[in-house]
Amino acid sequence: MPAPADLSKTGSDTVTEEQVEREDTAAVGAGLDALEQQVDTRPPAWRRFLSGFYPPVIALLVLLGVWQIAYLQKWKPDYVLPSPASVWDNFISMVADGQAFSVIWTSVSRGLIGFAVSVLLGTVLGLLIFQIRWLQRSIGPLLTGLQSLPSVSWVPMAVLWFGLTDWAIYAVVLLGAVPSVANGLLGGMNTVPPLLSRVGTVLGLGRIGLMKDVLLPAALPGYLAGLRQGWAFSWRSLMAAELIATSTSLGLGLGQLMDQGRSLQDPPTMYTALILIFLVGIGIELLFFRPVERSILHRRGLTPTR
Repeated sequence: MPAPADLSKTGSDTVTEEQVEREDTAAVGAGLDALEQQVDTRPPAWRRFLSGFYPPVIALLVLLGVWQIAYLQKWKPDYVLPSPASVWDNFISMVADGQAFSVIWTSVSRGLIGFAVSVLLGTVLGLLIFQIRWLQRSIGPLLTGLQSLPSVSWVPMAVLWFGLTDWAIYAVVLLGAVPSVANGLLGGMNTVPPLLSRVGTVLGLGRIGLMKDVLLPAALPGYLAGLRQGWAFSWRSLMAAELIATSTSLGLGLGQLMDQGRSLQDPPTMYTALILIFLVGIGIELLFFRPVERSILHRRGLTPTR
């Protein structure tokens, strides 16, 4: 009776194939689940801090060594290139008597106010240009031209319009930062895949909902790049305005401090002001923009390159 035996064997083979297929399906599902889970393989925070801390310190030490050698070899007179020690003594003196913090706060407060207004105006302008094609064709090239225009060229015009007041300084900051913020937002939104907009429309999102829930989140990396560039332009514009528009009624900011050192032929003060300007710029980048960028990239499963 070979037939029953063959039927039994066929049934056994069928069961075995079904089990193998189920196991393969389970393995594929487990693999897909593993892919969806974002495993944080980054090194500890202290190790990341040290890895980013040592290279700048080494570069700074090399720069100080070259500066000291140039001073000892008398490459330039003392009134042009003072010694690192004299600049350090001047720096410590300004920190000890509180003058350093006073001039930093004067400039940083102006920069933050001007940058905040620039973000507001630049964001609104970018959204309007993105939504209204006529504005994109007419104002878009003007924004690019304004962005490439050196901010220092606006200082005489701002003084002519507003006199030696804080309004002149804020005008220079706005003219330097607003185009960068608007262009950054436009660049980010123009790179959003059209498929996302179609999906949002199919789901019933209106123009405001599509902008708020789809376009702006997708354009966030480009927008952040525009904000970073906008802050850089704000800070440069502010320093240019403070260097040129000097008056006792404006207070003493970092730019005015450098101009004061030039007027009094005090090179250590000039170098100290330059160091403070540099430290503020680096501090804003490390304390705000770098953590925000890392957070955005990490949430999207991307690895920061720096």
